[in-house]
Amino acid sequence: MATSTNPSISTKIGHGLAKVLRINLNYRNPTGKEDLTRGESVFSVSSADTYVEEEPTVADWFRSLSPSGRDVLQYFINLFPFIQWMPRYNAEWLFGDLVAGITVGAVVVPQSMAYAQLAQLPPEFGLYSSFMGVLIYWFFATSKDITIGPVAVMSTVVGNIVAQAAVTNPSIPGHVIASAVAVIAGAIVVFIGLIRCGWIVDFIPLAAISAFMTSSALNIAAGQIPTMLGEKNVNNRDSTYLVVIHTLQKLPTTQLDAAMGLTALLMLYLIRSCANLAARRYPNRKKTFFFLSTLRTAFVILLYTMISWLVNKGRPAAKASFKILGDVPRGFTHAGVPVINREIIGIFASQLPASVIVLLIEHIAISKSFGRVNNYTIDPSQEMVAIGVTNLLGPFLGAYPATGSFSRTAIKSKAGVRTPFAGVITAVVVLLAIYALTAVFFYIPSASLAAVIIHAVGDLITPPNTVYQFWRISPLEVIIFFAGVLVTIFSSIENGIYTTICVSIAVLLFRVVKAKGRFLGRVKVHSVIGDHYGKDGPNYNPSDKCPPNDPETSSRFIFLPLEHDDGSNPQIGVSSPHPGIYIYRFSEGFNYPNANHYLDYMVATIFRETRRTNPSTYPKLGDRPWNDPGPRSASSAPDRSHLPPLKSIILDFSSVNNVDITSVQHLIDVRNQLDAYAAPDRVEWHMACINNRWTKRALASAGFGFPNPEGELSYSRWKPIFSVAEIGGSSSAAAAAEERDLKRRQTLDVESNSVGKASRNAGPDGIQRESRSASASSEDFEKDIGAAKAYKQANQAIARVAVVHGLNRPLFHIDLTSALQSAIANVERRGRGVEVDVVVEGAAPH
Repeated sequence: MATSTNPSISTKIGHGLAKVLRINLNYRNPTGKEDLTRGESVFSVSSADTYVEEEPTVADWFRSLSPSGRDVLQYFINLFPFIQWMPRYNAEWLFGDLVAGITVGAVVVPQSMAYAQLAQLPPEFGLYSSFMGVLIYWFFATSKDITIGPVAVMSTVVGNIVAQAAVTNPSIPGHVIASAVAVIAGAIVVFIGLIRCGWIVDFIPLAAISAFMTSSALNIAAGQIPTMLGEKNVNNRDSTYLVVIHTLQKLPTTQLDAAMGLTALLMLYLIRSCANLAARRYPNRKKTFFFLSTLRTAFVILLYTMISWLVNKGRPAAKASFKILGDVPRGFTHAGVPVINREIIGIFASQLPASVIVLLIEHIAISKSFGRVNNYTIDPSQEMVAIGVTNLLGPFLGAYPATGSFSRTAIKSKAGVRTPFAGVITAVVVLLAIYALTAVFFYIPSASLAAVIIHAVGDLITPPNTVYQFWRISPLEVIIFFAGVLVTIFSSIENGIYTTICVSIAVLLFRVVKAKGRFLGRVKVHSVIGDHYGKDGPNYNPSDKCPPNDPETSSRFIFLPLEHDDGSNPQIGVSSPHPGIYIYRFSEGFNYPNANHYLDYMVATIFRETRRTNPSTYPKLGDRPWNDPGPRSASSAPDRSHLPPLKSIILDFSSVNNVDITSVQHLIDVRNQLDAYAAPDRVEWHMACINNRWTKRALASAGFGFPNPEGELSYSRWKPIFSVAEIGGSSSAAAAAEERDLKRRQTLDVESNSVGKASRNAGPDGIQRESRSASASSEDFEKDIGAAKAYKQANQAIARVAVVHGLNRPLFHIDLTSALQSAIANVERRGRGVEVDVVVEGAAPH
């Protein structure tokens, strides 16, 4: 790679400014000599090509972030995913969407009216929200299964806001406040989606989501029991435990509503249980029983509506025998521009974060789950756009906040939905209900709707078996789960959400800060086929001379923690890699929160297991630092002569993606500290498994990756170990193998002809000599040729190789094996005072 000897004008200007500002451009080159660039003085193998790795620049970083014209076009195309699948829409897809859309429509109509009561709104607002949710979502959807509309948890949050506003601002109608919440929350969510920051929901773990769903279900179910029993004067907006207490206290006031509610709830569970049992007994009719189970909500509501009509026919709603839904206006009577001003925003500003979180976590969690089940991938950012646009436009027809529904999504998925267009079919069903069935809605018993809500949210409760599986995976997160549930029960849904998220993030930070590094040792392992492993161990002798590629006897070195805290067999003896050489692995990144904890543990362990290179570093008592006063007398000093001096440290960066200024500065400080400890020698630092170019740049800028200067700041001839690999193209292994095979066949043809001629001619004594005939097997002959030393050397000369990592970073290694080999080779070189030959891993010796 040729470089220009004449610097450009920009380079000259930059160097001039650096000189004026007293910036040392060569601060990482202690000798001040020309940097190693090509590697001719450090590496020479006739069959290898050199490679010098260039550092990434800020311009490269900006180019990686700057979108191209094609990226911009793709961004706008991705905003409307239906463009990609709508042109391929067909009759089979339409049939599946019709079945799923009608099925979901039959469920969403009664559910949406019930959820509107949770939101302290008239039932028609639930229908408006359902219609706009399913109608708008399909334009922006990346999930075919999700059904957007009113949900129990979001309705409860909105109901708390509306109930609070009824006390503080009674002049403002509840539906106006609910629409304003939808617009503001939708605007926030759509903004997050447009800037493609959907990844923020990944900070909310599954334990927090499960706690939120479970506690919300318990809160909602407890709040609906008084309505189902017909109890009066029970505030279902109190904390869950207070609602339960007040419900029990008011049991004597139970009305006829209990008959309509309890029997409806019992029938819902009975139909589902019978359908599931029949599906298991008659698997060939499983689909039929599924649809019967799915339509149980519509069937129960129609049945109890008919009973209510028979009982309350001709009576006004106020004089009915039990509480009924009452008048539901026909059409979109509340359509209009949402009213949003400072006063209205001030009413719900404190609960806006909880509203946004509820919109996001329930929808994204459900869409991801069903995407995995049905083998497709959703785009969280695009899903946020869909939610946001739905909540931005829905209030123009009177809708309140809507998001993905778990129960309706499960029904839609099992009904065989094919595309998001099924939402349009559901919208048509809801539209028919808004215009054609409002007279029927008048007689729906409120207790039966409460039973529908309790039955629906029951599926949101995390089963005990799932909690047990959580415990097996991460006991700490189960504690977080129960903390969120208890806070919700004794406080509110909003506080439960904040608790689980904050505690989860705190645990994450604690794990990052207190991440523990591990010292590694080397172990030689052998691969053994499973059925060759008996009770007394592997049935093989590792000392036998076997082909190196035999899976039963091939051996290799691996690196395990010296303390076996990774679960490896403690009977396996893990040896220290080399006296004075330590391999240290970062377990969870290496950044400013955990850098100090990592390195403190490393330094403490090294001080405990090594001795100073020069024991007389402090010849007088007054020369010792205050924090290392030493023993009171020379006789009481512990004997550490048997411990090795510190020579090299190998850092395993396999789990590190990025480093920062703080972490690198900690490394510099520790390097200086250990250099003083190892004086007059200097500790060599080898870095292995670095996967990020910016991490290499950061470490190289701090002086890592280069050999230590010796003597008067001069480098000795440095000969590290480089890992090489075959070059692709005509010099690849495949091409070399093909050429070797061709030569082998040509050789066999020549030898076969010669042998055939010889066998036809007898010797002068009339005796036929034994020879290899043309018809003889060529396998043995090929083995003879392959075993020939000259032939091996010829074959090895065909393939060209090149170093994997740049020669200008000799102490950055591709893996721990090459790092350890390099460290040992140079420790031995310094111990003998002579140079060692270069060792090139993966190539023939030079």
